[in-house]
Amino acid sequence: QDVMVILKDKSEWQAVQSKTALTDTIAKILQHIPGISASVQQPIAMRFNELMTGGKSDVVIRLYGHDFENLTQYANQIAQLSEKIQGAEDITVQQLEGLPQIQIKYNRPLLARYGFSVLNVNEAIETSFAGKKSGLIIENNYQYDVVVKQMQEQSNNANDIKNIMVSNHQGTLIPLEQLASISIEEGITEITRFNAERCISINLNARNRDLESLVKEIIAKVDKKVNLPAGYHIEYSGEFKNLNEAKETLGLVLPIALGLILLLLYLTFNKIKETFIIFTTIPFSAIGGIFALWLLGMPFSISAGVGFIALFGIAVLNGMVLIGAFNQLEINGVQNPMKRIVTGVKQRFRPVITTATVAALGFLPMAIATGSGAEVQKPLATVVIGGLVSATLLTLIILPLIYLKTSKTLKKNAQNIK
Repeated sequence: QDVMVILKDKSEWQAVQSKTALTDTIAKILQHIPGISASVQQPIAMRFNELMTGGKSDVVIRLYGHDFENLTQYANQIAQLSEKIQGAEDITVQQLEGLPQIQIKYNRPLLARYGFSVLNVNEAIETSFAGKKSGLIIENNYQYDVVVKQMQEQSNNANDIKNIMVSNHQGTLIPLEQLASISIEEGITEITRFNAERCISINLNARNRDLESLVKEIIAKVDKKVNLPAGYHIEYSGEFKNLNEAKETLGLVLPIALGLILLLLYLTFNKIKETFIIFTTIPFSAIGGIFALWLLGMPFSISAGVGFIALFGIAVLNGMVLIGAFNQLEINGVQNPMKRIVTGVKQRFRPVITTATVAALGFLPMAIATGSGAEVQKPLATVVIGGLVSATLLTLIILPLIYLKTSKTLKKNAQNIK
């Protein structure tokens, strides 16, 4: 079962994150309660993880097999390996065993000697503890079942079960303890199946480390040090599974987006030269986005990937503004490429700077956000702002040089043809 402690104040959450007095107090309390473990999570994120992946943590390692003892043994081994990996926190193993159960094992030779059947004994136990219908009372057109059951205070432990009197067909009464061995043993607490297979879950959260590299290190250590027998296998799920699925989707969407940008540029200018010149603004912007993530210590995420797509659109727009000005000057009779570049940059300097500044200021609140959803907003905004800085500078400096170089090359080729 789960017990949730909700922290309403931001300072309380920071206390948990920084392992201050609050977590120290929780740890001391848990030391005196066997079988209890703590996991620091956000309630909304935890519920979403549970609905989408079946687990409440960032990473859910599911070990599949048929024997509960082996599942518990290997799960504890995986948990011990994970504890030694940097960034793996709140590691818990699903509890499968530990529920006290009363085990009654019949002595079948004795049952046969005294003329008892297993059915007789089972009915006696069922009648004593669960109750058994023995008749019917009709009162005022209402029917009531008459149930025979042992008194509650006489059925609390194994000794009470030993004193149950069992009757055979001849009416002989014998205590149950003479016909069976009765003991209290630990049994199965929960039987979990996923995809129609028995499994046990190891849950952990990522702290101060990106999820992908953490799981890859866990996989490497588990594959090296855990030798699973035949019929057992491991599945890595949780947010890590969602990340892989999102990366596959992003790997499909990103080439399509770049292809559409290239197509639209060609349809706009009808020239391959201008199309590829403007397309060079995309790597210009990517440089700044990657550097911003590295500078702030943020791992690449799906949110950052979406930020790159938005960034490419803004960067291409600035390139179109600049190349459009060069082409207009050429139509107006300015034949010298260098003169077109100087004049065009002067004319379009303010629009290019304004476009980049407005976009960057629009993403600034997301970049400095600290509330709910900040972990999604920050990478996206960081990529866009950092990419706009590099894209704007390189667009105003490198893009004109590429245009000048290609213009001179084309002019020289034209003279050679003549």
